[in-house]
Amino acid sequence: MLVYGIPEFRLPKEILDKEIEYIEKLGVKIKCDIVVGQTIPFSELQKEFDAIFIGTGAGLPRWLNIPGENLAGIYSANEFLTRVNLMKAYMFPEYDTPIRIGKRVITVGGGNVAMDCARTALRLGAQESFIIYRRSEGELPARREEVEHAKEEGVKFLFLACPTRFFEDEKGNVRGMEYIQMKLGEPDETGRRKPITIPNSESVMQVDTVIIAIGQNPNPLIPLTVKGLKVGKKGNILVDENYQTSIEGVFAGGDITTGAATVILAMGAGKKAAESIDRYLKTK
Repeated sequence: MLVYGIPEFRLPKEILDKEIEYIEKLGVKIKCDIVVGQTIPFSELQKEFDAIFIGTGAGLPRWLNIPGENLAGIYSANEFLTRVNLMKAYMFPEYDTPIRIGKRVITVGGGNVAMDCARTALRLGAQESFIIYRRSEGELPARREEVEHAKEEGVKFLFLACPTRFFEDEKGNVRGMEYIQMKLGEPDETGRRKPITIPNSESVMQVDTVIIAIGQNPNPLIPLTVKGLKVGKKGNILVDENYQTSIEGVFAGGDITTGAATVILAMGAGKKAAESIDRYLKTK
């Protein structure tokens, strides 16, 4: 995730390479191109190892579920950032993974990932990069410094607005977005004021590229393929205070247990879980 989910301008790959090299020097063996639950059953790992830690993150993108969302030129934040960071879409045709960046790019969402997408779009040549967010600026979940950096680079904001549909051109590409104005009501379960639509307040604007960055859900592959693994309503793996799951010897942490959060929290969970695993292996 650090490689393909966070742009180079925020986390240089050179730093990551050094971190990974350090981990390998500690004696950690890294096996790539393996999808647990598909290329290898989880049960095989249980036979081979005395303890397992699951850190598969939150890689399932959320969608708006509105008309036109499947048009060409509309990406999830995951796909957009992966194409750019990992598959070098910005170097097409030298690399064969193109990405469509038009004159006007809309990013839907208000978190750190949305800021990354909007800023990346400008670096890829967009003339205008907008963020549309259904609450006000004060409710933005992104870190304040990320918002300020986006503003400094020219990202524009549409607050208290929410897309309702997308329009297509004759080739099936997105060409327009209808959005509706919102107002803030009483606080919801998150403690933030709930956005409420204002009737008959729709507007339409021309768009060339849309990026949906409204969050991710826990990666479903492991929870769906491991028998006896208890999960929450949103698909997150349930753990106790020691980060142990419902299966003895199997631990988990990070976004797969909490839902989409920060790299720092995931790293913290990994360190605390490691202490629990160490105690478990010594005492059983």
